[in-house]
Amino acid sequence: MDFTLPDHLPGLLAEMDAFIEAEIKPLERENIQYFDHRREHARTDWDNGGVPRREWEELLDEMRRRADAAGWLRYGLPSQFGGRDGTNLDMAVIREHLAAKGLGLHNDLQDESSIVGNFPQVIMMDRFGTEEQKREWTDALITGKRSMAFGLTEPNHGSDATWLETTAVQDGDEWVINGAKRFNTGVHRATHDLVFARTSGEAGQARGITAFLVPCDAPGFTVPYYWWTFNMPTDHGEVVLENVRVPSEAILGEIDRGLEVGQTFLHENRIRQAASSLGAAQYCIDRAVAYANERKVFGKPLATHQAVQWPLVELQTEAQMVRLLVRYAASELDRNHHMEVSDKVSMANYRANRLVCEAADRAMQVFGGVGYSRHEPFEHIYRHHRRYRITEGAEEIQIRRVAQRLFGFGR
Repeated sequence: MDFTLPDHLPGLLAEMDAFIEAEIKPLERENIQYFDHRREHARTDWDNGGVPRREWEELLDEMRRRADAAGWLRYGLPSQFGGRDGTNLDMAVIREHLAAKGLGLHNDLQDESSIVGNFPQVIMMDRFGTEEQKREWTDALITGKRSMAFGLTEPNHGSDATWLETTAVQDGDEWVINGAKRFNTGVHRATHDLVFARTSGEAGQARGITAFLVPCDAPGFTVPYYWWTFNMPTDHGEVVLENVRVPSEAILGEIDRGLEVGQTFLHENRIRQAASSLGAAQYCIDRAVAYANERKVFGKPLATHQAVQWPLVELQTEAQMVRLLVRYAASELDRNHHMEVSDKVSMANYRANRLVCEAADRAMQVFGGVGYSRHEPFEHIYRHHRRYRITEGAEEIQIRRVAQRLFGFGR
């Protein structure tokens, strides 16, 4: 097996770094309150449900406009959408690289915002949308004219999504949806919510669930509140649907096969999420090593103590193993249908997400009290990436997926 990167990637990363220094870092320095110890307060509209401040999101929009104009934002999309046909392996390496640079406007994962965009909704639309839906949605999703939240999780059902209680009943040319959704990320700005509802079958069956593109301003669609979370601001809305009517044209994919749409979303996200967690973990390790070499205690560098060395050696070893796993899973995803390699993606995802939490925690310990403060980024990194051990499928679900393949049960 060849462990070297494709020839085009090292030069590509250097070009990307130059763009960040020329176009993004000056913009970041002009708005430093969003990135220093004030970041959580500056980003959060505390009196408006705890959602992101509009000024903060406008800054992210400007970053994306600059990245798009420079040809970076759409890198991972097919050329037909103005992209550069970036592979999953490309995106894994890029996402790791950007996260390893630390917090910054170039790659703010709290908002899933990066100079190299992640567009799983565009991939979903390309694979499952009708020609008319593609015309209406594809470019609008990339430019931000339209956006969709993801309405799968419910108050009583998270990992057990096939037991969801939201229903959709056909009434002539329309469907009537009733139910509730939880943690609808991005619904505060979304034009639509991709709502999964049971249209046939029994609870627990994968078949019988359909995906609907529901306008967020539809009568009966309400967001009563947002969940305040470990890392603020929040964009995780509670959604209630009471007799919400949508036309049949609102269905994405086939009737009763909506979970296939959701699986595409999850697999596209999981491998890139894993790469980002790996990059953030490497950042924490590197910062802790540098600090241990500089900091003197009892008359000698902190790094001379094995109690400091050994945990960081363990983390660095784990990071190297996870790096190989992430790149292997990404390359397999490029060569195969995503369901055929879902166990590899799950392995990479849950191990990388654990790693970054351990690395951020260890960096805090090495830095001591300063590491615990908000003047260093470790608390922010920990609080954000701790979410990844639950979202996109909890790590227990990832392990279960691997077990299904390992022990030969399930499909």
